[in-house]
Formats: sequence, structure tokens, C-alpha cells
Amino acid sequence: MSGSMDRRGSSGDTTVHDAIDDYLRYKINADGSVTTMRSPLESFADHCKDDRGVECVGELTDQDIRAYSEHLYDRVKIDEDLAASTAGSYFAYVRAFLSWCVREQHLEQNPANTNTAMDPLPEDDGKRKTQYWSDEDRTQLVNYATKRVDMALEGTIRTDPKAALRDRAIVVMLDGTGARGAELFADPKDEKRNGLRWSDIDFEERMIEVYGKSREYEEAPFPASVHSVLERWYDYLEPPTDEWPVFPTGHYGSKEDVLTDALGAKRVNEALESRDDAGKTAVLDRLHREHEVPPPSISKEGVRRLLKRLTDEANIDPDGDYDYLTLHGARRALGRDLYAEGLSEKAQEALRHNSIETTHEAYSDISMKDVSDTIDDVRG
Repeated sequence: MSGSMDRRGSSGDTTVHDAIDDYLRYKINADGSVTTMRSPLESFADHCKDDRGVECVGELTDQDIRAYSEHLYDRVKIDEDLAASTAGSYFAYVRAFLSWCVREQHLEQNPANTNTAMDPLPEDDGKRKTQYWSDEDRTQLVNYATKRVDMALEGTIRTDPKAALRDRAIVVMLDGTGARGAELFADPKDEKRNGLRWSDIDFEERMIEVYGKSREYEEAPFPASVHSVLERWYDYLEPPTDEWPVFPTGHYGSKEDVLTDALGAKRVNEALESRDDAGKTAVLDRLHREHEVPPPSISKEGVRRLLKRLTDEANIDPDGDYDYLTLHGARRALGRDLYAEGLSEKAQEALRHNSIETTHEAYSDISMKDVSDTIDDVRG
């Protein structure tokens, strides 16, 4: 009995990473399962440590596993880089691993075997929603965003020129860099993702530094077309500090909350009450600049709403599963265009995939078409 208790005590210090190593080494047969399961399980361990602050297996609760389910949901429904069926498989791997942890006395019960943990998992309807911005659609969107800037500056539409310039920069950045939405815009669920800052941009090297999917900072290139638009946007915005967001939010409440935290409610209210003919938003913008308090960045959801509006205004009718041009559709399109030109390694570099196999898998439909075309050429 005492031996069992001693074992339980020592196993409480076992990290999730170490337990996964043991699980794969001793429990799984060497029949391909190790290769299949290692990456998802290690990603789960990284999620526990980085997002939940949990390193040891014995500390895991159903709320931690629920957070992982929510993470899988976001990858399916928001980032759109995972099929619902794959998300279900990844969760099943984790649940099997945690059952093994119970048997090894790392845990008293499996926290994945609860409705709380499983509820956020995306439903598998047998389909994976995908989209690529077509050449025609992306050209139409970029041209419309540019025309909208001209109309705003001329005063022929009721759109603030600053908002129009920012929106065009968003469209061009998505189209030309292959960056993920979570790397460019704020994510309220993740305090580390607070949007791209001007300090993250190197105009001379034509490069941005983003907080990548790996939860490490990565360098991403941007072409000359993005460079010119960003420079014009920078000159118009005139950010007072390099920590200013590249794409500030237009949301009044978010700006007010940040100013209240930095300056105090009394100071903000006094400025709003003595504003005379100035609009409330203009007062907040002035306070942000005067006190060099950066406003929040626009969020991923804010950009999603923007793209829906611009798609509609530009009379674009995209092919595929969505009725608007999605954030991730731009990233896929850039990779597709490079891959289709035979530049698979350039596609890997642009999309910052960890391995060329990931790139090949992402564009396997293009690979198959190439094979089909080759057969036609040979047998033709």
C-alpha cells in the first residue's frame, strides 16, 4: 500500500511531455501509430503548458481538456486548417493517453471523459470547409479596396479615409504575406496575440515578425506590393510610437477601456464632457495620441466582418463553401499559386510550414491534378 502511495506521489511530478514520451515508448506498438500520434500529443502538451500553465499530468482537469477542445474548434471553424474529423481523432488520441495515465497512477480519473471536456468539439458533418481566393476574386477585392480609399479621400462615400486606408492595408497584407489572421490581428482569447505592431515591421528587409502558430516569433516576408501600401498607411497614420498597432480597432468601447485603465475613468470622462463640438471618438483618439497609449488592434472577428462587408460591396461571389472571402482563404491562395508553379519549397517558406510534407499534404489536390495532366501528356 505504501509503495503504491509513494509511486502516486512521485508520478505527480511527471510532466505531460515526459508522460507522452513514456506512453509512446512503452504502450504503443511500432506499427505507424507512434508517428501518427506523436505530433498531436506533443501539440497537446505544448497547449497545456503555454495556454493553461499546466506542466504536470496530475494537475490536469476537465477545464484544461475543455480548453483544448476549444482550441481544436478554433482550428476547424476559425483558422480552417483542420478537418472536424481530424480534430476528433486528435481528441481521441489525448483521451486514450489520459486513460493510460490513470492506469499508471499519474491521474485519479480521466478528465477527457466528461461532457464538459467534449462539448466544444466541432461536429463532423463529413465535409471540410475550404476556400482559396481565386485570382479573379482577389484582384477584384484589392481593386475595390483601393477604389474605396480614393472615394473616401474625395468624400464621395461616407467612410473615414483613415478606416479606408487601414482596410486596404489589411486586404493587401492578407493577400500578399500568407500570414494567419491570429498573427496579424488581436485574439481576445489569447493575451499574447494582441495584433501586429509597427515595431514588428522591417521596411528595409521587407519582413514582419509574427507570433506564430508554434507560439514562437517567426519572420514572414512581404512583397513590394505590400511594402508600398504599408508605407502609405504609415505616413497617413503617423503612429506616435512603434508600439502602435498596425491595424487599430475602430471600436469605441475597446478604445475607452484601454484609456480608462491607463489614465483613470475620471480623466477620460472629463475629456469627454468638455469635448464641445468634437465627436466622442475623436476625443478618445486624441487622448491615445497625447498620452501615447496605443489603442487595441482590430480583432480577427472584426476583420472577418470587414471581409464579409467588402466582399458584398465589391459584388464578389466566391466559389466554395463560404459566401465571402475568408482570412485563411488568402493564405491558402498564396500557397496554391506558389505550389502550382512548382515552387513547393517557396510555398513552405512563405507559409512557414515545419516540413515540406505539411505543404505537400495541404496541396495534395494540386499534386494529383499535376499527375493527371502528366498522364494526359504522356498518353495523349
